[in-house]
Amino acid sequence: MGDLWHVSEESGISRFSPRANDAHDSPEPLVWAIDDDHVPAYWFPRECPRGTFWAVATTSDEDVDRFLCGDRARRVHAIEGSWLAHVRAAQLFAYRLPAASFTRYERAAGYWVSSAAVEPLEVVELVDLLGMHADAGIELRIVPSLQPLWSRVAASTLEFSGIRLRNLAPPRS
Repeated sequence: MGDLWHVSEESGISRFSPRANDAHDSPEPLVWAIDDDHVPAYWFPRECPRGTFWAVATTSDEDVDRFLCGDRARRVHAIEGSWLAHVRAAQLFAYRLPAASFTRYERAAGYWVSSAAVEPLEVVELVDLLGMHADAGIELRIVPSLQPLWSRVAASTLEFSGIRLRNLAPPRS
């Protein structure tokens, strides 16, 4: 499992209490966490819409060539250019959470849930989000509009995750 994290723009959180989460249609209040492999998808301001995608065993060679420049190990995070200044200015806090009360949330990759309140074990300040992407070898793709790329990714054989896509800029006519 590795470490479990909760990333927030809020500093000084001393306790995470279970709460409802409309994004995952969770009927019960839960504390949500993300694992080490998927936490880079949260190296963005909370409301920033982003798409993340990568190859898995079932991804076609054609899709690897088309979306990942032929590199099966490549991971891409894509945002709209209008969010770049917000990403540059963002200051986030990653809270490492105790894994004991968490179980894997089966309907979404990398998510873990706890019905019990938890206190963080550690807080890590995240300040250079662009540099963090570069250091992790994650391509940060800046596009004028995410929707055209996202439509192609969602129809591909890639594994993907879209976060806060409701905040995308309206399509240009």
